[in-house]
Amino acid sequence: MSLSSPGQRPGLASRRRRGAIQALSLLPWLGLVPAARAAEPAATAASPAPHSGEWITAFAAYGDPKYAPGFDHFGYVNPAAPQGGVLRLRNPDRRSSFDKFNPWTVRGNAPAGVMIWMVEGLAMLSQDEPQTMYALLAQEMWIAPDYASIAFRLRPEARFNNGDPVLADDVVHSFRMLTSKESGPDVQTQLSGVANAVAVDARTVRFDLRERTKDQLFIAALMPVFSRKWGEGKKFDQIVDEWPITTGPYRIAKAEMPSLIDFERDPNYWARGLNVRRGHFNVDRVLYRMYSDQAVAREAFKAGDFDIYKEYSSLAWLRQDKGPKWDSGEIVKKSFHTAMGQGLQAYELNLRRPIFQDIRVREALGYTYDFETLNKTGIFKRANSVFNNSPFAAQGLPGPGELALLEPFRAQLPPRVFGPAFVAPSTGGTPEGLRRNLLKARDLFGQAGWQLASDGKLRNAQGEAFEFEYLAPGPGGLTDWQRNLEKIGVTLKVRSVDFALYQRRLTAYDFDMVTIVENDFTLPKASDLAQIYGSKSADEKGNGNYRGVKSPAVDHLISVMATARTIDELRDAARALDRVVMWSFYQVPDLYLDAELVSYWNKFGLPETQALYFQTDTLFSGFIEFGPWPLWTWWDKTLAARK
Repeated sequence: MSLSSPGQRPGLASRRRRGAIQALSLLPWLGLVPAARAAEPAATAASPAPHSGEWITAFAAYGDPKYAPGFDHFGYVNPAAPQGGVLRLRNPDRRSSFDKFNPWTVRGNAPAGVMIWMVEGLAMLSQDEPQTMYALLAQEMWIAPDYASIAFRLRPEARFNNGDPVLADDVVHSFRMLTSKESGPDVQTQLSGVANAVAVDARTVRFDLRERTKDQLFIAALMPVFSRKWGEGKKFDQIVDEWPITTGPYRIAKAEMPSLIDFERDPNYWARGLNVRRGHFNVDRVLYRMYSDQAVAREAFKAGDFDIYKEYSSLAWLRQDKGPKWDSGEIVKKSFHTAMGQGLQAYELNLRRPIFQDIRVREALGYTYDFETLNKTGIFKRANSVFNNSPFAAQGLPGPGELALLEPFRAQLPPRVFGPAFVAPSTGGTPEGLRRNLLKARDLFGQAGWQLASDGKLRNAQGEAFEFEYLAPGPGGLTDWQRNLEKIGVTLKVRSVDFALYQRRLTAYDFDMVTIVENDFTLPKASDLAQIYGSKSADEKGNGNYRGVKSPAVDHLISVMATARTIDELRDAARALDRVVMWSFYQVPDLYLDAELVSYWNKFGLPETQALYFQTDTLFSGFIEFGPWPLWTWWDKTLAARK
């Protein structure tokens, strides 16, 4: 899940979070806002029968992996890509500075590049099939038929960037640090379904699962692995200035806190010829500079200070991302379609606040948000689901499988859960449509006991005015929405704070309303959803349940998703959950886009086939998730001309 402000999507997260990654915005203040190949291990089967208990090299959550054992390379890379050059990047979120290198603790900010370029897990996800992992640090995986455990045989050639071999004790150490009280609460929650990690022998490690689900298999496999020697002797949250001892393809060459970090290719990277890495990581250096202002960053890109720019404002995409350098072909502008399911971006209401307890109040606020007028460019789509751009979004009336899951909770749920799927109120982009919606909002407020007083304010029986605050990590406003609310007597205040304070207030759930962008996905993950909507996480500060949702129905549906053995079971539970969340009006839904708007300097060669699950840049939640396809697989096509 993503901690977000309009126009910015802070990583958890997140994955959404969890990490903070930049968000799309409709808001006016943003304008709408070739090395020798390593020997390949012999493999018995990719995933012969998911519950067979055999040693395998790949595992798909549902169905079979796309790539057979011994495959040469993924289909979305160029295995003969030229090597060399420098990739210059900007910070992809509001973190305009960093003061530590440990991404897994709470205090301070770590640079996003550490997770992207330095860290690996026992397995990795492919980018052209849903939720499928292939062995990476591990040579093979063994999954118990009942999902009680998963074991990994480590590759003998796997090495940390200090030259040490990766051993089972390092994996166990990583697990213990990440689950310690010194780790971030979101990381602890991610691993809460894993009971323990055991070194079976020097190169075999087993995870015993507390929650016997597919999600937990992937969580164990994708857990970051680092050396026991990193910060040796220190508590985990005291490992701050030490450069990570990890296994990834790059290492830190230079770091100038708080605003510059330079990564260089590790000449001894152990996996350069491995099939799952072939065609990846084609540049010699990756240089990050930090910018605190979106407009400044845009101008720096135009001046050639960095190479790839992802746009978050539709008006800027149409009006500002153009000019002589685009016309001459020096800069390329392209919309890249993605098949990623789009997590819900919404203005989330903190149900811990008494004014949001009445569902009629929450519904009324949705009627005051004029998405259609703000989206006058027509680039974005309205978010009507937790699972946008995917078959897991509720459709029409609930089917038999959904009804079977929902019926036991009928008395606790809004009646509309059992009717057609949620569709957000629309103004049609006309003054008449807005007037109609504002009258509906005022009526709902009246039903909830909020009446228009002589001073033009909505007040309750105690004379208290309806006022609430929007918390944003940076300058800006919600001028149009504020104006709409004022028309019916509601006061919305905007509080802009620096990112550090924003994070602290989010951690303490000290806000009325914030923008959050939930994780994109190939398949919905129950573990993520438990953080976002689970009753347990609502009471754990620093976790992801910003709304404060506590619902037995929601908890049950997430548990069904976690244990689903077929794609149909997963789909029914996800759609049922979608109906409950959306018809409970825990949020005012905003927007999504099934494409990424990208400008880049015309120095890059691209693989012939684009990754299906495209992401321009990636902020990780602390776990190894999807790599950014442009950053990982593009190459500098100007190298030959410079030689």
